[in-house]
Amino acid sequence: MFAEIIIPLALPKNYTWLVPDHLKEQVNVGCRVEVNLGKNKKYAGIIKELHKKKPEFFEPKEILNVLDVEPVVYEQQLQLWEWMASYYMCSEGEVMAAALPSHFKLSSETILIFNDEYGEDFSALDHDEYLVAEALLLKKELKLTEVQQVLDSSHVYPVINRLIQKKVCFVWEALKQTYSPKKETYVLLNPEYNNEERLSDLLNNWTKAPKQMELLLSYLHLIKTEGEVIKSGLLKKSNASEAQLKGLVDKKILWLEKRNVDRIQYLPKDVKIDFELTTLQQEAFEKVQQSFAEKPVCLLHGVTSSGKTHIYIKLIEEFIRKGKQVLYMLPEIALTSQIIRRLQKHFGGYTGIYHSKFSQNERVEIWNKVKNGELKVILGARSSIFLPYHDLGLIICDEEYDTSFKQQDPAPRYNGRDAAVYFASLFKAHVLLGSATPSLESYHNATTGKYGLVELLQRYGDLHLPPIEIVDTKKIVQKDKSKVMLSPPLIEEINKVLERNKQVILFQNRRGYTPYQVCNVCGWIPQCKYCDVSLTYHKFSNKLICHYC
Repeated sequence: MFAEIIIPLALPKNYTWLVPDHLKEQVNVGCRVEVNLGKNKKYAGIIKELHKKKPEFFEPKEILNVLDVEPVVYEQQLQLWEWMASYYMCSEGEVMAAALPSHFKLSSETILIFNDEYGEDFSALDHDEYLVAEALLLKKELKLTEVQQVLDSSHVYPVINRLIQKKVCFVWEALKQTYSPKKETYVLLNPEYNNEERLSDLLNNWTKAPKQMELLLSYLHLIKTEGEVIKSGLLKKSNASEAQLKGLVDKKILWLEKRNVDRIQYLPKDVKIDFELTTLQQEAFEKVQQSFAEKPVCLLHGVTSSGKTHIYIKLIEEFIRKGKQVLYMLPEIALTSQIIRRLQKHFGGYTGIYHSKFSQNERVEIWNKVKNGELKVILGARSSIFLPYHDLGLIICDEEYDTSFKQQDPAPRYNGRDAAVYFASLFKAHVLLGSATPSLESYHNATTGKYGLVELLQRYGDLHLPPIEIVDTKKIVQKDKSKVMLSPPLIEEINKVLERNKQVILFQNRRGYTPYQVCNVCGWIPQCKYCDVSLTYHKFSNKLICHYC
């Protein structure tokens, strides 16, 4: 048996490895395996395909180890990777590198192992070699980072090469595991004292260590109010010390137990919709449903403040009740904090967030919860398209026109909105594109019948859109020869607002007082020393600032 494996590198194609007999029962498509690539380097790759076709022009290497009991990604994710590599002209390895959290993309690290046959005579070694050899003698093996610490230098390869040549040590490549679950220590009452009579006897006959008694009483109070007690919380709330807790543990009154816990706290899982759609919103909601019956993609063109989010929430509720997962995509991470509170209010612990601001450990935990189906509603930026959904029913792409859905660098240079449309097709799921100002291509697809089109052109509460007046300042300057930045119509409107004791906000489409400074004598323009972009002058702080760095 042979396996086509994706490696998270920009390789021209995927390569084939031999599945040894003892691993044939363990390998599955979507699982990670440990493989050798090149002379020594090891990587964790993803099995894309299992087959029996032996490569013609080379002898395949064997898979070294299977890293997962269950697949890390599903068939639909692998199909998405293949499509993105083809459509956006990159390698599947580059897509894999973008898709997976770093903890899944293991590569080997070099480990130095002491050669016991060399002995303990280091007289032939120079100073740096001696320091490393002495550390190896004590620890038997060292990682490269540890060698750098021993020598207090990042340039350690010449020293390592000399030690290898002198046979003081040899090199071993091992896969570097980086994910570690978060652990909390829980405090438990010895089951002997679950009996009220035994517990009363213990408390009534207590004569020494009053501080331990106070700690025990605090624990008994917390166990009634909170159900479970974490060690750190108990010590903080009872103002007790580690020594006092240790005393109760030594007396076998309390036990300590370490458990894996989530890095992100989730609310109870509950669906609670406490609002009604307006007549216009209800009509739009029903039209979206009708559109989904005919076409998989629908564009919801709703003006600002028309209540598109209420329609989204009603649709999410409908798909959750069908047992489906929903992906709610936003262009900016900053927007997720505003929306997540609304979603958690209605869907509680079914809701999760996924974006690049989370730590790698947090991303792994969310990844696994999505894969296991624990999270039904996922709110995220464009990278959330790569999560391992097992039963996706709906993708909502809010503000679909936004260019932030496009990744520029590194590869894959993809549009999250377009990838979502293809990804949904793999599940036979639906896509709702929402915007007050749809992109030209989405609006064209909707008006030509490729997508469904639903319009919501009235604001919530019958509020009217503000009137817009376009003022040609160039003509005003030519007519009045005025050098004032504000036009007469704008000055007049500002005065009206100020007379009513109201406030005015003026938006200017640039930051800083002037985009650059020029020397009148030599024409020199100050530039950023990091990126060579001209520095912007901020008059208020009297500083030149780079708006890129």
